[in-house]
Parts: sequence; C-alpha cells; structure tokens
Amino acid sequence: MNKRFAILIAVVQLILFAGHFFIYETWQYFSPSSQPAATVFLRIAFLLLSVSFVPASLLAARYYNRFVRMFYTVASIWLGVLNFLVMAAACCWVLYGAIRISGLPVNGSALFFTLFGAALLVSLYGIINASWIRVKRISVKLPALPKSWRGRTAALVSDTHLGHVRGYPFISGIVATLRQVRPDILFIAGDLFDGTRVEPKHLAAPWMNLSPPLGKFFVTGNHEEFSHPSQYADALQRSGVRTLLDEKLMVDDLQLIGVTYHTLATPERFRSFLRNGGNGGNGNGAGHASILLAHGPHNLAIAEEMGISLQLSGHTHRGQVFPFTWITSRIFREYTYGLHSHGAMKVYTSSGAGTWGPPMRVGSRPEIVLIRFE
Repeated sequence: MNKRFAILIAVVQLILFAGHFFIYETWQYFSPSSQPAATVFLRIAFLLLSVSFVPASLLAARYYNRFVRMFYTVASIWLGVLNFLVMAAACCWVLYGAIRISGLPVNGSALFFTLFGAALLVSLYGIINASWIRVKRISVKLPALPKSWRGRTAALVSDTHLGHVRGYPFISGIVATLRQVRPDILFIAGDLFDGTRVEPKHLAAPWMNLSPPLGKFFVTGNHEEFSHPSQYADALQRSGVRTLLDEKLMVDDLQLIGVTYHTLATPERFRSFLRNGGNGGNGNGAGHASILLAHGPHNLAIAEEMGISLQLSGHTHRGQVFPFTWITSRIFREYTYGLHSHGAMKVYTSSGAGTWGPPMRVGSRPEIVLIRFE
C-alpha cells in the first residue's frame, strides 16, 4: 500500500468517524437512554458501523465471493443512510436552536425522532428509486446525417457499475429491456464494471442475447481503468461487444469515435487523437455526421472545435444522491445531465443505470436512453 493511498484511507475513515460521532452525540443529547446497557450497545454499534465501509471496500478490491458481496452491500447501504442521518442531525440542532430563540416550547426527543425517521424513509425511497430503471426517449437532429440514419434508434447505457452490489441479474434485466425496444445500435459509455474484483466473463455474458443490426460498442470509464481494462474488453468481445480504444470507424456513412477515459481526461492527448486519428483512424469522417462516445462530459470545447456532431457520455450519475446532486451540478453545470448544445455540438449526458457506493438515488433517476435520429 503506497503512502498516498494510506493517507486517503485514513482521511476517509476519519470523516466516517466524525459523522458517526456527530449522530451519536445528537442522539444522546436529544434522546438519552436511562439504561446503561443501551448506551453501551449504541456506542459499540456506532463504532462497528463507522469502520464497516473502508474494510468492505478493501475486501471488495481483492475478493469476489458471497460473504464479501454481502458485507460490501450492507456497508454501502449504511453509507447512504449515514448521509441522510448526518443531515437529519444537523437539522435537529438548527431547528432546536431556532425554536429556542423564538421562545416557543420544543420537545427535543420528538424533534429528533421525527427528523431521523424522515431520514430513514428517504433512504428507503432512495433504494427503491435506484432499482427502478426508466427508459428515456429523446430525438436528435444532426447536420449532414446520412439519410439511412433518419428514423434509426441508438440505445445508450452507462454507469451500471457491475460488481458486488449490482451483478448478473441486474445486467440481464437491462438486456431484456433493450430486447423489447430493439435499438439499431448500442452504445455503452463506460463504467459498465465497478472496478472491484469480479468475474468479467460471467457479467458480460448477457450481452450475447442482444444483437442490434449495427453493432454494440463500448468505451472504458474511469472505473475500468482502475486496474486492467483489457480484462473487460476481452470479456465483452466474447459477447459481441466491440471496445473502442481510441478508434474511429464508419458505421453506414456515420462516423463513430470512441475514446478511453485516460485520453478523454488528457486534453492534449484528446485533441491529438481527434485531429490525427489515434490508434484506429480507419474512417475518414470529413463531411460526415459524427458521434463521440466518451465516458464523461469533459473537454467539450476540444470536441466541438474538432467538429464532433454529438457526444454521448455518462459519469456524473447526475449526482446520484442529495447533496451530491447539487455539487455535481456546480462542477458540470448544465452538462451534468440531459441534452444540451455546446456551440455547434450536441451533448447528451446520461444519469446512468446503476449506482456507485450506496445503491440509492435521491434527486436523480437511473435510465436507459433511446436516441432517435431525425
């Protein structure tokens, strides 16, 4: 374990300790227990919960078995619940102080249980919401679009994060949905895998059951590049999905461009690839409409400058859960989600189909996108 990684783990664990300590102290202040045994139990429970996520994550990076999957799933759910409990605890103090200043009577215990109960209900909603994948349909007009592409439909799937929480049944359900809507082409915009230890061939196998006439294409996201992206590309190839590793090709007179996350996140490398063709510049797309498949809405000015017609991305999860929905919108602005224009280029950023960390969504919805070309 290198020094930077050790420091990162220490910082994350310190934050988790602080969050649990804040909730515990809030609980003790507003609803103290008269039973010493109950207080001891609460302390032990909060201590164990505070150290659950980091060990679960470290185990998930090395092992893939039933025990680790269960441990990581429970720890991830609790991490999401913790987020809302911390907000509930903060609201307790703010409301309690405001009511006291106003001179009105206040029942601290009732206030505490009301807000903490609401936090638990929001957490439950988040779990249910994250499990309900919507199919979103949009229409896109592109200049110089070949006549053969008008009326065709592309499916965009991103950020499934297959691993210890979402596995074979989850991706099989997505494939079953796609079989019903029957797209002409499939785009997978990265983070198909979570980056933890998995069996890629097993998780990629359901894609064999989908055969769009114009093919299935995938680009790596940051999570695939945590380790060895070749293992995912090999597994997907067995299922008929082509991985675009900085490549350009023509698909029925429309130029398709796929970049790795590393290239996308390196401005000069990204610009050089778009200008010169990179490793797989076997398609001359001059004068043709073009689609750039890139994991995140990064370096949009470069893509627009190089004449890209449409960029398809994911990565943001639209923040996934509040308050990160607000933070993400500050970082990516309007490009955090949906269809927008960047100069002459159109950009669609998907909120993704899966989740990272807590299997919850509050303030965002999981989706599969169907893009109709006009």
